[in-house]
Amino acid sequence: MRELLIFLAVLTVICTAFLAAMPWLLRKRNVEMRRTRFGITLVFDAANEDGTPVRLLNVNGTFQSGCYVPEDLRFELACEYHRVMAGAIERMVSARGATPERPLRVMVMGGGGYSLPKYLAAFVPAAHVDVVEIDPAITSLARERFFLDECLEKTGAERDGRLRLVNGDAWEELRAAAEPYDVIVNDAFSGNRPLGPLTSEEGARTVRAHLADGGIYLANVRCACEGRRARPLREVEEAFGREFSHVSYEPEWADEPAKPGNNVLLATDAEGVRLR
Repeated sequence: MRELLIFLAVLTVICTAFLAAMPWLLRKRNVEMRRTRFGITLVFDAANEDGTPVRLLNVNGTFQSGCYVPEDLRFELACEYHRVMAGAIERMVSARGATPERPLRVMVMGGGGYSLPKYLAAFVPAAHVDVVEIDPAITSLARERFFLDECLEKTGAERDGRLRLVNGDAWEELRAAAEPYDVIVNDAFSGNRPLGPLTSEEGARTVRAHLADGGIYLANVRCACEGRRARPLREVEEAFGREFSHVSYEPEWADEPAKPGNNVLLATDAEGVRLR
């Protein structure tokens, strides 16, 4: 028994020392580690398939955001599902004849690396965007490491009211909204679990109640499109299909439907709205 206790004590010391040294070891490999609301968060640089440097945000073992590192690409969209969402928003701007004086009202639920809000601030001046992120630590990371402050400075979007940053619960902010939005984007999730009543009838009713006539709801539904891991997508389609005339989605992996991905769901009562 005495030998076992000694062994356990030594093992505890070794594990404690390793955990204490982990941030230093990660920094040696140019990986920054922080504790955030939803777990250990890592920020590090890599390269995409064509060799372009990208910066990645990993929260509790799941990649949640990415952006380009080169200065001329920092406000462009590195993720395909964000490009799909941005395209739908830009088509709404054109369809409604929105201008900076008569802007399209957009809510983005979930900030992460603020990729979509940065793009809208830089390239879609006719959109006024409220971004709601529940974790102030994530917003701080976006400001420091994902070029959010640089975007705000260069575009003036926060000064002129085109981009409003809110730290809070996105569903509570939506319920309290005094005016309807033309576009509501749900990009809030923790790991592989959607946050808020994303898959529920309550969520669908809340979204519908705060969308302007003919507005659109876009959601990042992280799952497979077929098989047992496709349940979240089926639940979302069913719940929002009860409230909206048109519900469709754009899969991330069209050729591999059983592979989990960032699938973009669209819900609207407007005719002729598409994701592509």
